[in-house]
Amino acid sequence: MVTAQRGNFPPPIHILWMNGGLSCDGDSVALTAATQPSIEEIILGGMPGLPKVELHWPFLDYQCGPDGSTGSFLEWWHRADRGELDPFILVVEGSIPDETNKPDGYWCAFGNDPETGQPMTTNTWLDRLAPQALAILAVGTCASYGGVHAMAGNPTGAMGVPDYLGWDWKSKAGLPVICLPGCPVQPDNLTETLLQLLFQASGPAPQLALDEALRPKWLFGNTVHEGCDRAGYYEQEEFADRYDSPKCLVKLGCWGQVVKCNVPKRGWINGVGGCPNVGGICIGCTMPGFPDKFMPFMEDPAGIAAPSAVSTVSGSAIRILREIRMNAPSQGRTGYSTHW
Repeated sequence: MVTAQRGNFPPPIHILWMNGGLSCDGDSVALTAATQPSIEEIILGGMPGLPKVELHWPFLDYQCGPDGSTGSFLEWWHRADRGELDPFILVVEGSIPDETNKPDGYWCAFGNDPETGQPMTTNTWLDRLAPQALAILAVGTCASYGGVHAMAGNPTGAMGVPDYLGWDWKSKAGLPVICLPGCPVQPDNLTETLLQLLFQASGPAPQLALDEALRPKWLFGNTVHEGCDRAGYYEQEEFADRYDSPKCLVKLGCWGQVVKCNVPKRGWINGVGGCPNVGGICIGCTMPGFPDKFMPFMEDPAGIAAPSAVSTVSGSAIRILREIRMNAPSQGRTGYSTHW
């Protein structure tokens, strides 16, 4: 196998994608839908200045050989464990269980230990690889904050990567855990962040700016409501009473006013789709505490939509003023006389 380590080229940056946590693999599926950029553009070097990338992902690893060979998929992980794979970015998909809360057995694993033949738990891999990683990317809400598997009453003690490693943990490059929540993650949010990390590793890009929940600020700086096409209906106090209505969905249970997410503006695939864009309410899946803190779904969250006397008057006034303005004669250039 020829790699970029020959000649005067810098070594490739390896991306080790571990989907051995408690997960549905939805974030891996989401990655296949990314277009800005696509994962193919990243691994094939489709952008100027992008370092050579070698992706080791259960959904695609064209360098993977037969199990047990020196090129087997898991051998890349063992090479990283032995310090032979530098630099690498560790991508974690799925929440991390508490393997100490039971007398025997394990909750989840990723491959087998070649010395014992026994499964290697996800926790073991994280313990071994985290100190050596250039960066750790927690992909999806499960890996970021625990997600569905961390709901009240779960037996696994599931948690997000920051809870497991510590919210003040830093990688060898000085980076905290980078969280990309979503159930699943928005595809282009994922590849855009990977691209930023790769450019940062090769020199030209500044360090990622993260918010208090360890999310990239430029992706999670605004609420769903701020980017929603239905926001104008909210200020006019016009609320949907069914899901095929174009009006504001807050009375049907939408949490968009308080949830940080860019899906309404970015869409889902090629700018199309996304929960409120297709009539679905926001259920808060990009937030710490999801889903428990945002249940029950399909109900007005904490009375957000309950109109006050002031808001009712304001909404009525806005509707009247807009109607007057829309019915007024045009004040544009074409509305003036052509006599100068």
